[in-house]
Amino acid sequence: MAIIELNGVEVSYGATKALQGATCSIEGGGVGLLGPNGAGKSTLLKTLLGFIRADAGEASVFGHRLPQEALAARQRLGYMPEREIVARNVSAVSFLTYCGQLFGMKRADAMERAHEVLNYVGAGDSRYRKMQTYSTGMAQRIKFAQALVHDPKLLLLDEPTNGLDPEGRIEMLELIKELVVRRGVTVVLSSHLLPDVEHVCEQVLVIHQGQIVREGSIRALTSARENLFELSVRENKQAFRQALAHAGCTLHTQPNGNLLVAKPPAMNPREFFELARAKGTQVRHFVPVRHRLEEVFMQAIGRN
Repeated sequence: MAIIELNGVEVSYGATKALQGATCSIEGGGVGLLGPNGAGKSTLLKTLLGFIRADAGEASVFGHRLPQEALAARQRLGYMPEREIVARNVSAVSFLTYCGQLFGMKRADAMERAHEVLNYVGAGDSRYRKMQTYSTGMAQRIKFAQALVHDPKLLLLDEPTNGLDPEGRIEMLELIKELVVRRGVTVVLSSHLLPDVEHVCEQVLVIHQGQIVREGSIRALTSARENLFELSVRENKQAFRQALAHAGCTLHTQPNGNLLVAKPPAMNPREFFELARAKGTQVRHFVPVRHRLEEVFMQAIGRN
């Protein structure tokens, strides 16, 4: 059974259609939710939470129909919203203990769990300070921690690296990736930062104008470009370049010093190695050049 199922879901705000027949099935792992502003990403997440009732279609999480069985679904999912949720005059420990109690934990168990997740996100002694004193980075960590307090099997994360410095961003992404890879948590990561999605996720959903216009594994979507390769050789580089040009290849030198080589369609890639051997050198780096996720995204939303 799929963890998330959407079938022809439509959601409107007055005359504005936010979702128009959204259909997808998510069975697990890390899934990136991509789309331009106003595409329907946040509406889709709120529909999965049962906050919004669909005008048409069906939605379910862990087999629970939404919004009718939203409370049962929420017991097994965690949500990190984009907006700030800081409780200004209480500490993080108090806030997370309260969150745990909302999920039915006894106070002592909720406090123990609060410390566990605060340790996990690296809150340190800041957990005892009032949350109004927190930096943006610390506030994001606490927001992430509250999504984990009840040990969910599904996480819905809306722009989790917003406002983080480069070091904090990588730390947050590594925490999310660890949940996916080692703990088997399904993560839906909504972000406008494509590198964040590539770092964490194996699958992507691209939503545009309320419709899911592209979905699949990142590896499949970013397939190899035809006849384009990146390579380098050990020595006799100029002689090798001349041999490639003579064979009809187009060459460009990359910033890292490697060659970007577009070969003629009739040329077998094995000839790169034969030319290198003929020129007294060896190929030490050879990879097909793949489409970038940004290209896939722009093409999916009609901007390429």
